[in-house]
Amino acid sequence: MLFDTAKNWLQQRGMEAMDGPINFGERNAWWGLLVEGFTPATYQMNYSPPYYKQLFEDYGFKDYFQQYSYAIGVNDARPDRYKAIIDRLRRNPDYSFRHIERDKLKQYAEDFRTIYNKTWKFLPNFKEMEKDEAQKLILSFKPVMMDYLAWFAYYKNEPIAMFIMLPELNGWFKYLNGNSNIWGMLKFLWLKTFDTTNRKIFGIIFGVVPEHQKKGIEGAIVMAADDVVRPKKRWDEIELVWVGDFNARMIKTCEILGAKLAKRHITYRKLFDETKEFKRHPVIE
Repeated sequence: MLFDTAKNWLQQRGMEAMDGPINFGERNAWWGLLVEGFTPATYQMNYSPPYYKQLFEDYGFKDYFQQYSYAIGVNDARPDRYKAIIDRLRRNPDYSFRHIERDKLKQYAEDFRTIYNKTWKFLPNFKEMEKDEAQKLILSFKPVMMDYLAWFAYYKNEPIAMFIMLPELNGWFKYLNGNSNIWGMLKFLWLKTFDTTNRKIFGIIFGVVPEHQKKGIEGAIVMAADDVVRPKKRWDEIELVWVGDFNARMIKTCEILGAKLAKRHITYRKLFDETKEFKRHPVIE
């Protein structure tokens, strides 16, 4: 009945298909149906019982694309090739790697926007990020971010890559019982500062501008973060979220790093006219 209601509403407005589960916003949050890895949900990732998959597929939804979440240990050995790459890049004064500084968030927001617009402009339905949007996004991270978890790479002082991680916020939010009032926020800040039981961080965005891909920047920025994160002995695991199955280059990067598939979500599509050819999401070349 729920699917029928959505389908009828869309058809009345001239739509020819419907996708789900989706979020009315960016793809990186609340997107796709969990079908593998039924462990506690990472922040802003959907959780659903295993039987939902059959409900979608029995109705006629088909796999439009899949999103992978990869897990990797903070202290796991990294490939020797990445160690060699970062050593080479560090000897080149044109390259630099640094993490966010809280007193320069507006500058980093603009660097974020530059990388985002260059890296993802080839995706279907891409919408260029405006300056105000980037500023709001980075400032929204401020209460929950730890500066040494958000990294940028530069070539001749121009931003070319980013690797943004956050603490696994659900590890603390679960103690607030849904209260985001002043007392809830004070409790969150106390947990963020003093709790050591939450040992997981997650990568919310990882991107390299096209002209600097295939040069080892992907591995080098991870290694640069390692050099700062590991000595703190605060975190055990990184979950790299939202890697589309159409992004072969990013999948390869995760696998070379030694990351293992931890969760799998599916974004489904149902064509209203089933005589039409179904096509999956285009592959990124």
